[in-house]
Amino acid sequence: MWSEIRLRNEKWLEPWEPTSPHSWAERNAVGAWPALHSALRSAGRKGTMLPFMITYGTRLVGQLNVANIVHGALRSCTVGYWLDGALAGRNITPTALALAIDHCFGAVGLHRVEVDIRPENAASLRVVAKLGLRREGFYERFLDIDGAWRDHLAFAITVEELDGHSMLSRLAALPPQPAWRANRA
Repeated sequence: MWSEIRLRNEKWLEPWEPTSPHSWAERNAVGAWPALHSALRSAGRKGTMLPFMITYGTRLVGQLNVANIVHGALRSCTVGYWLDGALAGRNITPTALALAIDHCFGAVGLHRVEVDIRPENAASLRVVAKLGLRREGFYERFLDIDGAWRDHLAFAITVEELDGHSMLSRLAALPPQPAWRANRA
């Protein structure tokens, strides 16, 4: 399922993906998943990453990774995500991000969460706007994305900014229940 979604969404996702010497088809083939899954699980066991799959109803629709987890005095992380383009605009990604941030501030005990977005990525800019993350900085030629060093805007939130509330409470509306699930009820 992961491979099918990724392959079908090449035009939607590739402009935002890290540069790779391998073709889109190679790095998103069914055979690529086991190695990626193993790497994600290994990083999760080490505590440097929290890999999540995003589901809508019972279907896999995307992925969210809490990465670069640092404990100690910093207690911070960065979050990256992708979603099936066919489901964009349904509050799925903001909901997933809100849940991940709540988990990071709660069970994981982090203090700060950062999301870095290319300035031209309108869909991701809407995600952080819906959640009220504050723009914190501008990283010039920050990451090698889609064949070039790309600028990124940094958005962040600290646990104090929630003032005892959940991140999820910042959403105006949760995603509607998918039709295929509602029809089975």
